[in-house]
Amino acid sequence: MLRSLFSSAVLLGALLAGSSAAQAENRLALVIGESAYRAVPSLPNPANDARAVTKLLADSGFEVTTAADLSQRELNQKIGDFTAEIAAKGPDTVALVFYAGHGLQIDGENYLVPVDVDPKREADIPLQAVRLNDVLNTLNSVPTKSRILLLDACRNNPFPTLNGTVGRGFALVDTKTGAPGTFLSYSTSPGAEAEDGQGSDSPYTTALLTAARTPGLPIEQAFKQVRVAVNKATGGRQTPWESSSLTEDFKFVAASGPLTANAAPMPPAPNAAKRTVDQWKRDLQGKPAEVAHEMVVTDGTLEAYQAFDQMFTQSQFAAEVREWIVRQRKMLAWNEAVTINTAASYRAFLAQYPDTDLSLTARTLIERLRFKPSPLPQVAALGPCTAPSAPTAPTLLKKADVAPAIVSPPPVVTKKVEVSPPREYDPPVRTTHREIYVDGPVNRGPPIQPIYHPMGIGFHGGMMGRPMGFPGRRF
Repeated sequence: MLRSLFSSAVLLGALLAGSSAAQAENRLALVIGESAYRAVPSLPNPANDARAVTKLLADSGFEVTTAADLSQRELNQKIGDFTAEIAAKGPDTVALVFYAGHGLQIDGENYLVPVDVDPKREADIPLQAVRLNDVLNTLNSVPTKSRILLLDACRNNPFPTLNGTVGRGFALVDTKTGAPGTFLSYSTSPGAEAEDGQGSDSPYTTALLTAARTPGLPIEQAFKQVRVAVNKATGGRQTPWESSSLTEDFKFVAASGPLTANAAPMPPAPNAAKRTVDQWKRDLQGKPAEVAHEMVVTDGTLEAYQAFDQMFTQSQFAAEVREWIVRQRKMLAWNEAVTINTAASYRAFLAQYPDTDLSLTARTLIERLRFKPSPLPQVAALGPCTAPSAPTAPTLLKKADVAPAIVSPPPVVTKKVEVSPPREYDPPVRTTHREIYVDGPVNRGPPIQPIYHPMGIGFHGGMMGRPMGFPGRRF
C-alpha cells in the first residue's frame, strides 16, 4: 500500500514538473481518431487511441483539441482552425498532431483517409482524401518552435478495388528536406502496413503511452523505445519509423530530478556523423543475437541493419532484418524517382525493382509523362520600369541605328535638312525647338528632359509623356 502511494506521488510530481516546464512554451495539440468509416468496415482502435493520447498530452501540458470520424471537409477545416490557433499563440509554440486511421500512398504521395471516402478508382483518392504534404505545408505556414506529427495511419488498404494499383503503406518523407523544426513518426516503416492490434489500443499507441510518460526523456529517445516495443509486440512484423529536423529539445514530461543510472542517455548531437557498416560490425561483435537485434532496431539506420545482416545470417531475426533492408532500399529508390519525376527516373526504378507493389504505379507515371506538355522556352524576365536616381540627358540615335552605344562623339555634320517655312494656317513655331540633321541631332534651347512612363522613357516634345490625343512635335 505504501509502495503504491509512493509510486503515485512520484508520478504526480513528474507530471506537475512537466506541466510547469510546459508553461515556458505554448503547447497545442490536435488529436484525430477515424474509426467509423462508411464505405468499408470500421476500425475499432483509432477512437480508443485518440482518447488515450488526448489524456497523455493533456497531462503533459498541451491544450488538446480532439476530433473523431471527420469527413474530408471537416478534416481540412480542423487543420485550418488548428493552424489559426497556433498563429494566435505565437512562434514560441510546440504544435502536435496525432492521427489514427487509414492512410494510403498514391503516385508517391501520402494521404490521410477521412471516413466519407468511397473511391471507385485510384484517381478518386486525391479528390476525396487529404494529402499529408498539404497538412505539413499548412503547419509550416505559421512560425512555431516545433511541429510534431504522429501518424498511426499505415493500416492495411481497406479498398479492394485499389489493392492492385497502389503501393503498400506510406511513402517515405524526409523532414530534413523541408522546414527545420519538424518531427514525423509513422507507426511502421515506409512501404509496410501497421496492425490495428488486439487490445484496446494499437501496438504503436500502446508503446507511445509508456515511453512518453518517462520523465526527462527526449522525444528522439522516446521513439527509439517505441520502435523496440512495437517490434517485439508484433514479432518483427511492424517497426515504427521517424524522421526529425528538430532544432529545439522536446520532452513530453520534464525531468523531476537528476537522471538516474537507468535513465536513457541523451541523443547524439544533430550533426554527429552516422556510423558506418564496419563501425556497427565492431559494435555488434561478440553480442548475442537478441542484444544485437535490439541495438539495430533502436538505431533504425540502414547501416546498422546491414551490419546485423552480415554478422547474424543464421539467427532467428535474419529474415526480418533482410526484409527490412530490401523494403528500405526500395523506398529510398522510389523516393528518389518521385523526387526527380521523369520517365528516366521511373525506368531506373523499374530496372532495379521490376516486380513490386510500386511497379504498376511507376509504369503509369511513365505513360502519363508522355502527354506532359513540353516546357515553354525561357524568356528573360523584364524588371519594373524605375527611374534612375540621377537622370541625365540621353544620347539620341537615329531611328535606323541599331549598333552598340556610341562611345566617341558623332562626326561634325555639314549637310542640313531644310525645314519649310510656316504657312499662314500653320501654328506659330515654338521658341524652344530642335532641328534634325541627317547624321546627328543638334539641340537648341534647354536640354531635353526625360519623362519616365510605365511603358518606357519618353521626352518632352515627343509622343511619350503627352496626354492622349495631344499632337506630337512636327519635324
